[in-house]
Formats: sequence, C-alpha cells, structure tokens
Amino acid sequence: MKAHVTDLKHGDCLIMDTFNSVGLHVLPKGTIVYKEEIALLMRHRIDYVDIEPRSIAMDNEGTNLAQSLNGNFDLAIQNYESIFLEALSKGSFTQSDVDLTLQPLLEKMDEHKDVVSLLLLLEREDIGTYNHSLQVGLLSFYIATWLGYTKEERYEISRAGYLHDIGKSQIDPVILNKTGALTPEETEELKRHTTYGYDIIIKSMNDEKTALVALQHHEFEDGTGYPNMLRKADLHPYTLIVAVANAYVGMTSARANQPKQGLITVLRKVHELGFGKLNGNAVQALIGHLLPNFVGKNVQLSNGELGTIIMNNPLDIFKPLVKVDETTFRDLSKERNLTVEEVFI
Repeated sequence: MKAHVTDLKHGDCLIMDTFNSVGLHVLPKGTIVYKEEIALLMRHRIDYVDIEPRSIAMDNEGTNLAQSLNGNFDLAIQNYESIFLEALSKGSFTQSDVDLTLQPLLEKMDEHKDVVSLLLLLEREDIGTYNHSLQVGLLSFYIATWLGYTKEERYEISRAGYLHDIGKSQIDPVILNKTGALTPEETEELKRHTTYGYDIIIKSMNDEKTALVALQHHEFEDGTGYPNMLRKADLHPYTLIVAVANAYVGMTSARANQPKQGLITVLRKVHELGFGKLNGNAVQALIGHLLPNFVGKNVQLSNGELGTIIMNNPLDIFKPLVKVDETTFRDLSKERNLTVEEVFI
C-alpha cells in the first residue's frame, strides 16, 4: 500500500527501495520505519513510500494497550485511596499495599515507551490527590530512567513520588476541597502536609529517603520554597526529580476558574523553572524525551485548526511543523502567533 510520509506509523515496513528526486538511495526495501526513518524521508522531501499492508492487530495494538493501562491506572488510584484513608485514620499505612500496587504497574509501564500517550491516558476530568499522586509517581519513574538511575533506584524514586502528598491525609478536607482562595491560616495549614508526610512515612516505612521527598517536594533550588527554604545542596537527589514531576502534573491539571493548559504550554513553563528553581538536569530529561514523542500526535492550534505534528524544530523546540491538511503546513517557528493548544493520542 502507498502511504504519505506524514501518515506512517512506527513499525511500518517498506516493500520497495526508496530514492529521492535526484536518484539517491535513501532507505532499502525491508526497512522498519520509526521516528528517525520518517525524519530522514522528510529531509529528502519524499512524499510517498510503499509499505506492507497493516494488520488489524497492528492497528488495534495501541487501543488494546490503552485499555489495559487504563484499567491498571484506575486500580492504582483506588488502592491509593485505601492507603490514604488508612493514613488518615491511623497516621500510618501498610508498606506492602504500596509495593503490591506500584511494582506490577511499573513493570507494565516500562514496556510502554511513548510517554506522551501515557500521560494523555492518565488524564481525568477530576484530578484529586489520588490521581495526582499516581501521575507524579509514574512520571518520576520515567525521569529517573532517562537520568540513568538503576532499576532499584527508579522504583524508590517512583514510590517516593507516589507517596509525596500522603501528608494531605492529615489536612482538613474543607481546606483540600476548597475551590476559592485559601485564607492565610488555611494556606499555612496546607503547607504542613510536607511535615505530616515525613512523619507518616517514617512511622510506616522508616525510609528516610522517601520521607525526605515528602518533606522537600515544594522546596526550590534557589531557597524560595517551603517548609524550610532549602537550597539545592541541601535537597535529596530524589527530591529534585519528584519536584519536577510534581510541577509538571500540577500545571497540566484543570483548576477552578482556570482553563486547562496544553502539554506544550506546560513544558515551556517547566523549562523556564529549570533556570534556578527546578533542577535543570531533571527538567532537560523531561523535555528532551517528551518532545520527540510529540511527532505524529494530533493537535489543535491556537487558531482552532486541527493537525498533526510532523517534525520538531531543533532551534525552537516549542515551535514544531504541523500538517493541517494535504496541502497546508504550519511552521510555528515562522508563524510566531500560533501555538499548540492541545495534544491528542
């Protein structure tokens, strides 16, 4: 079957040698197409290639994976609720419940390399403490992976992210669920969830690293965070990762009286925080691994047009090339007034 280059899917197989307009051999017959091959074809201005017919199984693979992961996510959120309520009533939780929930999910997730689709699958209309904590835990796992941590360390970092807000179990639900502005007294009480979390984790697991992440996840490297206004040198390395995941997930969540922000808008803001407040290495790992996965995703532009990202701009990472229809392309690096507002699976 003949396919336009911008319509290629990862795993497509070329059934003929591919040449550019001046006869240069670009890719041989039998090549399995991934991001790098698609980018190469585009650089050579090749519009169409011949590929093997796609099987129904291949077309349904993403759907089946999405359904499977969604079920795992929902179960993990329900289990976190049980852990949270146990901490509420007893001031501690059962560590084995955390491990039995998180370990199987992380093993399944480790096979899923398209992190953008994963994050979109995690989105829910109502993101409370339970869902937020799961998202932070999973994204912390990926950032730790990209930074080269060992398998054991990646799990510890993910678990710390999963439990970073457990101290909110001790905060009055009236404060947690308030949609309007908090009073100064309520704000100070909410900030205490960091110290409450430290105490709960020490009591439940006697794990200083995980407890420090709960205590420090709102600290900034420049000393402007809370509760202790610590600077980079005083922060645990795991905190540096979870703080980035926490900031990202918090910004992607819908809030009262505020429209939901798109993934690229949020990444731009996190990128700015990487210069002084959030750890630059963790921020760059997040952005450097997420943005390439935007290629091939359907998007909505700020002018309302729907299209597909077909190429990232190496000189301006937040201004990709978007195909709107068969004859219309939007180069956001040139059309500076346009932005990507929403990304879809």
